[in-house]
Amino acid sequence: MAVTWVLKPEDMARIRFAFSPLWELVASLRTLQDPARQSLHLPWIKAVRPRLRGLDLDELFALVPASGYLADFITPPPRTPLPDFAAELDQVRCTPPERAAEEAAKIAGTDRTVLDRFTADPAAGVARVADALETYWRECFAEFWPRVYGLLERDVLRRSRQLTQGGASELFAGLGPAVEWTGERLLIDRPWCDAGGLHGDGLVLVPSAFYWPSVAVMTAPYQSMLVYPVLGVGTLWEQGPPPAAGLLAALIGRSRAQILLALAEPSTTSALATRMSLTPGAVSQHLGVLSDGGLTVGLRLGKQVVYRRTAAGDMLAATAA
Repeated sequence: MAVTWVLKPEDMARIRFAFSPLWELVASLRTLQDPARQSLHLPWIKAVRPRLRGLDLDELFALVPASGYLADFITPPPRTPLPDFAAELDQVRCTPPERAAEEAAKIAGTDRTVLDRFTADPAAGVARVADALETYWRECFAEFWPRVYGLLERDVLRRSRQLTQGGASELFAGLGPAVEWTGERLLIDRPWCDAGGLHGDGLVLVPSAFYWPSVAVMTAPYQSMLVYPVLGVGTLWEQGPPPAAGLLAALIGRSRAQILLALAEPSTTSALATRMSLTPGAVSQHLGVLSDGGLTVGLRLGKQVVYRRTAAGDMLAATAA
């Protein structure tokens, strides 16, 4: 089955890129259910599997089956190029209950008892699901997000240059074999989809590491969105398993441990705040403590201060690898 979207000039003019921590989080639920499909993520699976024992993910797994349709309301299209997880989760919490119930009713192949409980009281179901997503993010994903973020960010920069230099033809040609551009129509090979055409709001393109190598689409009543496989996903865990920040967090605190690990590549306070889902003020305070301890140092470049790890910071971060 193929989705056909006709892109009018106004749609072409409103193409934008974004990436979504919530989309990656939800896609990772499929990775947990079918590890063989994405064996490249096995280092992450091994790192988080012990943490799953204390979590109740039954409702999330019911709404996100290993294949086929998943409930759209838990993956709202990102409204900004760099949405933070908290803002996206607020979108989920604001889902109209009737829409959530309608989408849950479309799902096949998961626990019907769990879905029936959800549709019986969708307002309460949405609240439970949002709480479960928040817990799952905190326990299994937040500390690994900086690494995923870096991969997605590099892809967006690369694709943006493609669009600027080679136009839509070069851009869409590089999104994988499931996407074909005819010069007027965008053809997307999807095994299941009932999406209609674009509806005047342009198109948001979202790279994904945890949905790789598949594509996904969304449209009305949501922003038209195409999720495509990120380039370089094979390098995501090439430096070994994801950093197990537990001991490091016990030593210097969870947020500071995450910031120190994120500074494998130099970054500004605002960029770290976005990646960590923290306020710039909180990040600044943590950086102050890390700098006072000789673990990070700030270098002024023009109007910005870019932080990097010191040699001592590198040594301490290496203990968490």
